Amino acid sequence: MYNEALSILDHKIKAIESDTGMIYLVGPIRLPVHLGEGEAIFQWYCWLSCEEKLEDEEQIIKKLSSVNLAEMQQSSVLVYGDFEEADEAWIRMHSICHTGDIFGSMRCDCGFQLHESMRRIVQKGAGALFYLANHEGRGIGLFSKAMAYLLQEKGYDTVDANLKLGFADDVRNYGDAIKVLKALRSKPVSLITNNPRKRDAMQEAGMAVTELIPLWGDRSEYNERYLDTKVNRSGHLTTVSACPND
Repeated sequence: MYNEALSILDHKIKAIESDTGMIYLVGPIRLPVHLGEGEAIFQWYCWLSCEEKLEDEEQIIKKLSSVNLAEMQQSSVLVYGDFEEADEAWIRMHSICHTGDIFGSMRCDCGFQLHESMRRIVQKGAGALFYLANHEGRGIGLFSKAMAYLLQEKGYDTVDANLKLGFADDVRNYGDAIKVLKALRSKPVSLITNNPRKRDAMQEAGMAVTELIPLWGDRSEYNERYLDTKVNRSGHLTTVSACPND
């Protein structure tokens, strides 16, 4: 039953041990992407976190058919250029934003950051964009984010809205994404972000970060308080030092 699929998927699925079980990384898959007025060819990978260890591709396929993965979130990564061997590579750990990335919401700058990061990675020549599907609303999920938006409309900033709902300001975890990164590249990377917490998470996991690449833009009347809160309450840097230890 699975022979034809197995022959295609052979050596296309990599098992990576995680702190809670296993990560199964499938790819690369050739993915042409619209980028502004042009296009770029990325290599796409997707990963699935699983508590149990599956021995081979056949077990993985059997497991998938018995689980409704459409109801679960899976993250992925777009790789550009010779990411494994390039002396310099830029990466972005991008938290999914349903409203900003998909609908183009102007309440945040997430859609801008997503597409600008892709453009910069292509311009650099080598890099990767990690799209983290379990990071919606800084880790509280889409439904909770919708409730937080209602609180924001009554005057709470993004930090206090999360706190009023019983969450921490930021509950995102980068552990699995960093393990996938290490499976794709062992050399140092430069990180496209204004958030030093992302750099700290990577360094604590033993991944060398050469520098932080700032990513500000798309400021408007709709998101200026959101952007100011990032700096004043969430510790985002307005200017980024090239030295990762500063």
